Amino acid sequence: MKDTILKEISKIVIPFIQIFGIYIIFHGHLSPGGGFAGGTVIGASLILFRIVYGGEEAKKKLKYKTLTNCICTSIILYGLLKGYSFITGGSHLPLPQPPLGTPGNILSGGYLLPLNILVGIIVAITIYFFYSLFDEGEI
Repeated sequence: MKDTILKEISKIVIPFIQIFGIYIIFHGHLSPGGGFAGGTVIGASLILFRIVYGGEEAKKKLKYKTLTNCICTSIILYGLLKGYSFITGGSHLPLPQPPLGTPGNILSGGYLLPLNILVGIIVAITIYFFYSLFDEGEI
């Protein structure tokens, strides 16, 4: 085990990177950031995990089927939510809408927070998939 120090440090660092990515996603409608920026940070932490622990360990933890299900579900939910917001907002239909809340609070953006979360999931998994394909030719 020549990479013992690297593995032990990454056990500490990777969760903090992921928490920072989640912070960026959740505060994206209040400050610079959002789903794309936060997803990129989370995707980088997944890539770091794959670099440190190797492809086989990453395949055990980050199963292809699970990641594909997450990304497909996120894309479908994003399309439905964005379509619903376009239809109800553009047509001024009296359908249920999330409350806008107090400006400056986390839950103050209507559909922005759920859309940021979905974009973050899509971007993180896509970046991880691209790295895996370029690195080993498979996910």
